[in-house]
Amino acid sequence: MISKTEGIIIGDKDYGESSKIIFILTKEYGLISAIAKGVKRLKSKLRGVSDKLTFGYFHLYYHEHKLSTLIEVDIIDHLKVIKEDITKISYLSYLGDLVSQVLRQVNKDACKIDIYEAFKASMLKINNHFDPLVITNILELKLLSYLGVKPNLDSCVNCGDNKKIATISVDRGGFICSKCLKGEPIISSKALKLIRLYYYVDIAKITKLKIKDEVKKEINQFINQYYEKYTGLYLKGKQFAESIGVI
Repeated sequence: MISKTEGIIIGDKDYGESSKIIFILTKEYGLISAIAKGVKRLKSKLRGVSDKLTFGYFHLYYHEHKLSTLIEVDIIDHLKVIKEDITKISYLSYLGDLVSQVLRQVNKDACKIDIYEAFKASMLKINNHFDPLVITNILELKLLSYLGVKPNLDSCVNCGDNKKIATISVDRGGFICSKCLKGEPIISSKALKLIRLYYYVDIAKITKLKIKDEVKKEINQFINQYYEKYTGLYLKGKQFAESIGVI
């Protein structure tokens, strides 16, 4: 039976002389793998629609927990802005890898759909010239709740007070008020407000982002340290994206 599903190709690998396996993040099924038969042949109808970061409706013989077979793809968006910018490609590739790692730890179908929609919204914002680092940080924060390690962004982790928040602590797992400080590094009030906003904002509804570089660095540093301490995920792709520089 042929299935049609919306998705994005987030990776691929060679399979034999003329075919390849593609890894598709889909709305209905989560992360799946499919064989694109004969795709390396010049006359293959799949040749131009089976590359990484292809976004469209995938028609395939779907097999749950097994290798599916790609039949054809209806392109939704060619993502030209992303594909012409190595920095944007790098950040989106990293996000695809991150989301695939998170999905391996999520069982509920509803959560998988939410993660897909958040990834898609992030991809489209990056393709619409929004800062890829900021969009990346927003999605990273949102994904922490699916991993069960979301920081406390509503009140002081020590006393529960939501007044006079002074900083956010990686070691203590969230906001710290001025009364409960124990020598933690102070993060700017602007960064604190934005970290909370990042978590709660609907990515698809973002219309404007203008954040100073020093604030972006504060936020990104906190997120990197938090992921390293609590998630155990391998984030080499982000290190590469950062190395070619957005800020």
